[in-house]
Amino acid sequence: MKAICGGKALLLAAVLFSAAFPARSLAQLPEGDGKAIVTRACGVCHDLYQVARGQYSRRGWEGRINRMIEHGAVVKPEEIPIAADYLAKNFPAVPDPKAVIIPGPVEISIMEWKVPDKVNPHDPLIMQDGSIFYASTGSNELGRLDPTSGEWKRFPAKTPDGGPHGLIADKDGHVWFTAAQGDYIGHLDPKTGEITEHKLKDPSKPDNYHYHPHTPVFDSKGILFFTMFDGSMMGRMNPKTGEVKLVSTPTPFWGPYGVRLDSKETPWFVAFNRPKIASMDPETMAIKEYNLPDPLARPRRLAITSDDKIYYTDFYRGYLGMLDPKTGATKEWPSPSGKKSEPYGILALNDVIWYSESGTEKNTLVRFDPKTERFQSWEIPSGGGVVRHMMAGPDGVMWLAASGVAGLTRVEIRDNTRAALR
Repeated sequence: MKAICGGKALLLAAVLFSAAFPARSLAQLPEGDGKAIVTRACGVCHDLYQVARGQYSRRGWEGRINRMIEHGAVVKPEEIPIAADYLAKNFPAVPDPKAVIIPGPVEISIMEWKVPDKVNPHDPLIMQDGSIFYASTGSNELGRLDPTSGEWKRFPAKTPDGGPHGLIADKDGHVWFTAAQGDYIGHLDPKTGEITEHKLKDPSKPDNYHYHPHTPVFDSKGILFFTMFDGSMMGRMNPKTGEVKLVSTPTPFWGPYGVRLDSKETPWFVAFNRPKIASMDPETMAIKEYNLPDPLARPRRLAITSDDKIYYTDFYRGYLGMLDPKTGATKEWPSPSGKKSEPYGILALNDVIWYSESGTEKNTLVRFDPKTERFQSWEIPSGGGVVRHMMAGPDGVMWLAASGVAGLTRVEIRDNTRAALR
């Protein structure tokens, strides 16, 4: 129910969903009053496996339904209590698992800042001057923190309900962002506060087609690549000319999510709705898919080491995984806090993997050394509340967006001085 769908795009998504997940997804929902409502409303934009993993109170489920209605889910007012009763009965609330903390030799220091007005940041962005930008989907704005002075500044988006999501900076210091709800790519000039919007449009799609641009990344030539969640598409934009090209994933209902570039500047991205990872030729935009070994795998974000191995967080199964594109081989490790730990934001720093477990009572920061295959972990003092994305600067200092607790988190690794981030 998380995505925005409408019109012909809604009907098309429903058809694709039925074809892609004919039996397994529907079988995950037990019989009872409300099943048909949930299947119809949620199944259009989600694999129902995601719904079946939800565990909320009756009030929590009703709040979640209302939130998804705001994002385009079609549920009649009289259906809301029926669906909430059904979901609360079959998928009741359970406490978040306690974090499993693994000691180790590495020392870190953590500092945290609360974003004003309880604005929930989504992605962090480290600028050349040391300031930190964040995107806030809910309040429809970008924000900036000066960690030295503690000063905050906010930059409201022009289009209402555009939903700024992912962030990346160009060489001139402009902040580019994806507008997940507004279906445009925007860029901000921090010096003037001016925001320019570039509306997405594929001639082969209906006018009300919803793309949901998600995560952006620049290559060294200044070309912007970005994922599109609802559209199951990848995009490429030349900011100098304004030219935008969009391509669909070979498999429908993909849900492209996190994206990074390897050493050859090939974009790699993961599938939110599928057990897949893919690469895209930056010139032809041809997409090659790689299947993960477990059909229930649902990667969220990825990181790439200097040998171009792809590490990914498997949110649903509670695993850290690795794909070697040269051989096609994969390897997986259970995350320290177990199958409900929900690994999410991830990065590679000096060929060591850092990621966050977002499902534990307090989110964790986890370190994994591929050479020794050993874990070390720490609790995030504020709780984190779902760390969706992480970034490191050239000084090796990491920043996390602690979305659920309206915070930005700075992590200094005392034995690291340089970042090798892909």
